[in-house]
Order: sequence, then structure tokens, then C-alpha cells
Amino acid sequence: GNLFWSLLSLGRVNNMVMEPATNNQQQHHGPLYSIAKLKLDEFFLQWLNTHQDVVNSLIEDAQAGKPLRGPLATFNSSSGTQQQGPSPLSPSTAHAIFASTPPLSPSKARSPRSPLSPHRKFSFSSSISSSSLKRPPLSQLPQFYFPGGQQPASTSVRAEQTQRVEQQFDAHPSGLVMDEFSGLISEVCEIPRMVARALFLRLSDPGASHISKAAFMKWWSSHNLASMPGIKRVFEALRKDNQEYLTYDDFVPLMDCVLKYHPGLEFLAETAEFQKKYAETVVLRIFYALNRSGNGRLTLRELRRGDLLEALEALDQEDDINKVLKYFSYEHFYVIYCKFWELDSDHDFLIDRNDLAHYSQCALSFQIVDQIFEQVPRKLTSPVPGKMSYEDFVWFILSEEDKTSETALEYWFKCVDLDSDGVIRPREMWHFYEEQLKRLEGLSQEPVLFPDMVCQLHDMLQPEQEGQYTLRDLRRSKPQSSLLFNALFNLHKFLNFENRDPFALRAEQGEFAGLSDWDKFAKIEYYRLASEDDNDDNVLMETEEPPGGWPEADAPMLNQL
Repeated sequence: GNLFWSLLSLGRVNNMVMEPATNNQQQHHGPLYSIAKLKLDEFFLQWLNTHQDVVNSLIEDAQAGKPLRGPLATFNSSSGTQQQGPSPLSPSTAHAIFASTPPLSPSKARSPRSPLSPHRKFSFSSSISSSSLKRPPLSQLPQFYFPGGQQPASTSVRAEQTQRVEQQFDAHPSGLVMDEFSGLISEVCEIPRMVARALFLRLSDPGASHISKAAFMKWWSSHNLASMPGIKRVFEALRKDNQEYLTYDDFVPLMDCVLKYHPGLEFLAETAEFQKKYAETVVLRIFYALNRSGNGRLTLRELRRGDLLEALEALDQEDDINKVLKYFSYEHFYVIYCKFWELDSDHDFLIDRNDLAHYSQCALSFQIVDQIFEQVPRKLTSPVPGKMSYEDFVWFILSEEDKTSETALEYWFKCVDLDSDGVIRPREMWHFYEEQLKRLEGLSQEPVLFPDMVCQLHDMLQPEQEGQYTLRDLRRSKPQSSLLFNALFNLHKFLNFENRDPFALRAEQGEFAGLSDWDKFAKIEYYRLASEDDNDDNVLMETEEPPGGWPEADAPMLNQL
């Protein structure tokens, strides 16, 4: 009885052919499919009652591991014809029930003598020769794992690189100066020139103007960098010995070389203070974009996922530092520094809650400012409690002006996820949006009701579960995911979206094509700040007294002023 019902359940596979393909077919032909299904079940029950002995023998053979054989053919002497015995299953049905792999598509019709006939006995074990099952010796298997992450270079490649390096050093017995060394390393070892200059300072003796052949060849051979990718070579050139990661201090030699040798930064040569802040900003931007763990230790794996190598190569090709938008643009540094300086009213390089609340003309809500100073998205590095340092501000402004980056999404998601369960729900959204409604009323703006806002966000972001926004949903719906955060705590950007002009938006997309949200913000803000400085200079020049004093004709006017 148990065998009978188990076979009955196996027979349900025939019902798969009767599944409707589309919803429309299910609506119009549902009763017909159900009737056909019942008829197939009836035929299958009749077949089981008629061939129970044959089915039992097939199951016993399958459990014993024997090959499945069809019934023997019988010859009818009276009629002189050959008759097949009762076949329990067709070849395709037997394969679907008992085989572990899907059947092959038929290339042609089967001959009368099928593989299941006794004249062509077939078994899986007999079809594979014993020689094909023998494993080759381990010594013949090619190596597929390399501790360094990549297959070592061939002997000829290493010999060619060594020969080219030795030729350069042999031409200069006293060693290579920095420019000669950087050119050699950039051409032969494919390391960016700025990194090569930093490597020169690392390998040469303190205060020396030359680097010896022995010092470089010892470092090059010990790290086995002949076949390594470019980012691996950069990582090895910057990191300290016995350290498997990069810290902020490891980028100091690199930034010193950028400030000293890049032609686009010559105007900073006389301002040491701004040189220091520029270098600090560049390093912070690198760690912001690449150090996803946020622990201040940049690993090789994180470097490989980023675009630092492309930015370093762009430094060698571009004389205009502002064309290197990734990390090194001076205009981007200028915007970040001026924004911080505007908020830092007492100029102690620390800002508090009240200072941050004035960012972008009080665009942020007090709720989100409190979350930032409660160190919810990121632990503040300021030594003074309740204060934000320049490093903290760099993290904030990069996250605020480009909410589509991975670091920014995690930054703001932590702020809004009040219970830290990895899901943003409407009750948490209302906690922030309630203040937005009050601010809209204070500005005499038509408020957007909370249910309408939630429905609009749901239609745009389309989370996997209704009313629940996960970090995965926000990553999948970029760049629209930034609208969620703007609606909750940035009033100006929320109003700009609600009152957007499609024609102006299209023109803006054409003007800033290929730029990220941060690049667009930095470009617009730099022009604004630069024009304000020019206006201030013009006003100052007009109000300055000439060397010979003001003319007497203008004295009454000046007195009135």
C-alpha cells in the first residue's frame, strides 16, 4: 500500500505539463486544465493496477543498483509477428522518474532495437572505460593556486626586467637621482611616477640624493613583483614592512611628492598650512571611498576594488590637477575647506551642533544633526566631546552631497535605522519627517502628507517587502535612493525635487554628463565661492585710499558716505 501511494505521488510529475503558462490562460482555461489533470490521474491509477509486478521489479532493481531493463519481446508463432511485452514506462518517463540527470533532447527517432532491448544491453558502468576513470599523477596537474595571488612571471620576463634595470644603473655607478629613478620605475616596473618618487624616499638613505642599485634590486626581488598587477605594486611601494595594510601615515610620502613635483600645485609652494590641509583632505577622501570597513586600515583587497591606481596614473598625464576629479582635485579641496571654515565661527577647527545646523542655509533637520553628534553613523575623531573635527566634517559633506556612494548609503542608513535592525520602517521615517512637516508649515509651503510621501517613495524604490527598506533595496535603486534621505531630513533638496522643472533638469543632465553628484556639487560651489572672492577683491580695491589721498572734489561725497 505504501509503495502504491509513493508511486502515485511520483506520477504527479505528469501534471507539470498541464500547468498554465500565463495568468490569462489560467483565467480563461482553468476548468479545462483541472479536468485534464483528473483524467491523467485516472489513467495513471489504471496503469498501476495493471502492471504492479513490473513496477515492483523495476524498483527492486533500482534499489539494488542494477541497470533498468525493459521487458523481453515475445514471438507469436501463430501470427508470425513479434510482440513487445507490457512496457511499464516510456523511455522519457522512466528517465524523468529514476534518473538523476535530465534527459538529452532526441536527435532522431529511435530504431526498433532501442538501447533498452536485450540485443543491445547497456549499462553506465560498461559505457565508460576503466582507463578514463584513472586519475593522472599529481605531478601532472597544473598549479592553480599561487600564494601571491597571481602566477609568477616566467624566467624570460624577469630576466628582461632585470637587464633593463641593470643597464640604467650601470650607466650611473653612483646611483640614480629621483627623476631618473622615477622614470625608470614608471617605464620598466609600471608604477606611477608619484609612487616611484615616494619609493625613492623610502629606499634611499636619509638626505641622500641618489639611490643605489643594490637597495632597489633587494626590494624588488624580495617582493616578487615582476608579474603582479599595478595596484599590488603600489600597495607594496607604500606599505611598511611586516604590515599587511595601509594607514594614513603611509600616504604622507606620496602626498609630499605630489605637492612638490606636480605642476598643478606650484602655487601652493609658499603656503605650508594649505599644503598640509590639502594633503589631509586627499588622504581622507581615499579612505572614505576605499576603506569600507572604516577602521583606518586600507587592505590590498579594498585597493583592488577601488580606482586609486587610475587616479595616480592620471596625475602623470594631467598637468591640471583639477582635471583629476578622483581624490586629487584642488577645487574639491577648496570647496570642502571653505565650507568647514564658514561653519567654524570661532576658527578653532572644531564645530558643534549649532554650527552644523547652519550647513547649507539650515537645510538639515535637528533630528539628523543629533544623530550625527550621537556618533550613530560614525565615531567622531574630535578630542573634545560634542565637537566635530575636520576629518569628521569631510566624512559628513561627502556623504551629504553624494548619497549614492556606498559609504554615504551606509552612513545615512545607520542614522535613520533607529532600532539598528537593518530595516527602515514607516514609524522610523515618521520620526524624522514630522519635523519636516513643521518646517514646511513655517515656510508657508504646501505640506506633503506623510502617506503620500511614503507611497511616492515606495513606487520609486520598489522594496522587496512593502513598507520595509533595507540597505540592499537602496543599493539596487540608485540613484533614486537618495530621495529617501532627502525627504526625511534635507528640506531644501526635498523641495527642489518636488518643484523640479523637467526642462531644466534635462539641461542640467546634459551639462554635467558623466559627473557624479559630488562632482556636480563641487563644480557649482567652487564657481560660487570664486565669484564671491572676486567681488570681495573688487570692493576692497574700490574702497582702498589712493597713495596721494582722495581728490578734494570727492571729499564731500566720502563724508556723506
